[in-house]
Amino acid sequence: MRILVTGGCGFIGSHLVDRLVEEGYKVRVYDLLEPQVHLGKRPSYLRRDTEYIFADIRDRDKLKKALKGVDVVFHQASQVGVGQSMYEIRKYVEHNSLGTAVLLDLIVNTKNKVKKLIVASSMSIYGEGAYSCKKDGIVYPLLREETQLKKRDWEMRCPKCKRKVEALPTSEDKPLFPTSIYAVTKRSQEEMCLAVGRAYKIPVVALRYFNVYGPRQSLSNPYTGVAAIFLSRVKNNRAPLIFEDGRQSRDFIYVSDIVEANILAMKKKEADFDFFNVGRGKPCTILDIAQTIISLYRKGLEPKILNKFRAGDIRHCYADTRKISKKLGFKPKVSFKEGMKKLINWSETQEAFD
Repeated sequence: MRILVTGGCGFIGSHLVDRLVEEGYKVRVYDLLEPQVHLGKRPSYLRRDTEYIFADIRDRDKLKKALKGVDVVFHQASQVGVGQSMYEIRKYVEHNSLGTAVLLDLIVNTKNKVKKLIVASSMSIYGEGAYSCKKDGIVYPLLREETQLKKRDWEMRCPKCKRKVEALPTSEDKPLFPTSIYAVTKRSQEEMCLAVGRAYKIPVVALRYFNVYGPRQSLSNPYTGVAAIFLSRVKNNRAPLIFEDGRQSRDFIYVSDIVEANILAMKKKEADFDFFNVGRGKPCTILDIAQTIISLYRKGLEPKILNKFRAGDIRHCYADTRKISKKLGFKPKVSFKEGMKKLINWSETQEAFD
């Protein structure tokens, strides 16, 4: 069986490629080698036993050739970066939404063997997570008002009674409320793939990744994720800078667990035409992340709490993983501390420009 991995030179895609090759699949990689991520050079981890096509996902002719003889497509290619997407609007929409449209158009309108498509979605499509109000039960508040944030009143409030609410695991049933162009394009990728798959009876699976971390993250890309950003600063003997009070929480999952979810999605028919959260199901505060990295590096630093806010930031969001556990048997194996040790060990061999 031949498999195409778009974005297969990237952080997650390259780990997925390694696993697929190890399992005996013939793998073809299609990747732009985004300069911001790869700094104008081919990554050293690219494999000699894998076919690579370096081209833009919007290039119809080259992508058509890449689909030749392919049975399964993992669509990982995406411009990544919540903040950057808010001023590089056209770039993100063209690469993520239009690029996905080109792929789908080729799958349904040209001769090919594609039998399954797994698309990388994102927890960012939820916006804020789910919350519990003592009076009104489960609620889904939208973004906090700027007037509230200016008072340094950080926690979420019930949209009905305005009382403070407690964060809950966010399930796939939560209404979607993307708060950035990046999130809007990830929603469009997921929904386009599922709609086309259902219409043409091509099995599609959308995996909503939560905060992924691990080796091969770009340590010098300011849009690569908070774990890598903090690591880069600590590695350069600079204190991590933390917005709000540092108690905002996210769900961090190690890259090998993300790969395992993709393999299960490919192999199991129970995944077809469905969408799943992929996280550990455990919240971790931003302050915890900074302190863990400092501790593992054995640096005499203290995180700097800025008590400032960024427009559009959410307060809490962590995964309800019951669906993927029940239907696919997925269970994350790598603890946060274990994963951070692996990331830091790898980072010792890398340059990091803060």
